[in-house]
Amino acid sequence: MTTAVSYGSATADPGIGPQPSNAIIIKRNDSTLVRYFNLETATECYPGRLVACGTHSNDVDVCAAAEAPVGVLGYEDAPKAYRPATRATIYVADTPVPVISGPGTIVMLYLSAGAATIVKGSPLVPAANGTVTIATAAKFATSTAAAVLGANASPTIAGNIPTEGNVVARAMESATVTDIGGWIMAELLF
Repeated sequence: MTTAVSYGSATADPGIGPQPSNAIIIKRNDSTLVRYFNLETATECYPGRLVACGTHSNDVDVCAAAEAPVGVLGYEDAPKAYRPATRATIYVADTPVPVISGPGTIVMLYLSAGAATIVKGSPLVPAANGTVTIATAAKFATSTAAAVLGANASPTIAGNIPTEGNVVARAMESATVTDIGGWIMAELLF
């Protein structure tokens, strides 16, 4: 079953505007960086996906859940010889790709399937395959109802630190995603 993605405030935000159909960057600022890296492996490397460091310092790969991204795969800044036909088309391995970063830059990111309801301003964290999802509140996760009474009892912490990774963006619009992923406008925090 596939369910459509519904968006809330995208067309109502003056200065940001509706989602573009074939671009990743919505709004640049003085801190926006577009750097070019070699794409080490093409698996899941679509425009709008988070990427992390690859084997070498000039390589990038798709970012895994809870991994620290170096940026977002761009689209419109890609050299024409290497640019995919659309932002729904995967990049080719061993080609130069634009990687966008910079706090305050507004971009299109791809939500993971089952990301539920995201409201404008929600914190977003890396999810599988370079996608993002809503961060959950940090809490202790224990297997029993027993109280933690000393150094021998070590509960894990569930939430955006450390199990989900750092918050990488803030939603700039509301979106509801149930069975399939979808696009969301977001402000980068790195």
